[in-house]
Amino acid sequence: MKLFTPLYDWVLQRARHRHAVYWLGALSFAESSFFPIPPDVMLAPMALAERARAFFYAAVTTVTSVLGGILGFAIGWFLLASIEPWLLESHYAEAYLTAQRWFEDYGIWIVFVAGFSPIPYKVFTIGAGAAAMNFPAFVAASLIGRGARFFLVAGLMYAGGPEAANHLRRYVDLIGWIVVAAVVAVLAWIAVT
Repeated sequence: MKLFTPLYDWVLQRARHRHAVYWLGALSFAESSFFPIPPDVMLAPMALAERARAFFYAAVTTVTSVLGGILGFAIGWFLLASIEPWLLESHYAEAYLTAQRWFEDYGIWIVFVAGFSPIPYKVFTIGAGAAAMNFPAFVAASLIGRGARFFLVAGLMYAGGPEAANHLRRYVDLIGWIVVAAVVAVLAWIAVT
């Protein structure tokens, strides 16, 4: 089923728009605190469309993602009592409870791992605030984890160039379904542990 190819083509067209960097920043900010779509889906085509600006786009994505993470931290810090009943009834409940256990067991390292991996980062930003994690350590771990992820994506796109764009478009549906399966597997693993 060709679900991701039309989406990829649409994002690639938007990636060339003169306001694309603002959309990228907004998406990155929102994803770190409440929005479900990761910014990689816009960063990769933008880095391919304008390879000379690939690392600039990675920097924008990193900074706005960390700023969104700070909003998530503030939500956890200031509003946990009011949102916890909703959170516990939502599909994020198991991930939230697991995140709380992981904060106790692993501390700041879990923020770094969540920032780099496909694990829903927003759950960990809110959880870090709720757990009253050291704020400067949270920001540092977020910058390193998110930065590593987004600069890796930009670097791969930069290195691959137009040939990578052709291969990416050809295999975007396969890659999309693999990512969906990986996220489902991670969430299932979180639910079981």
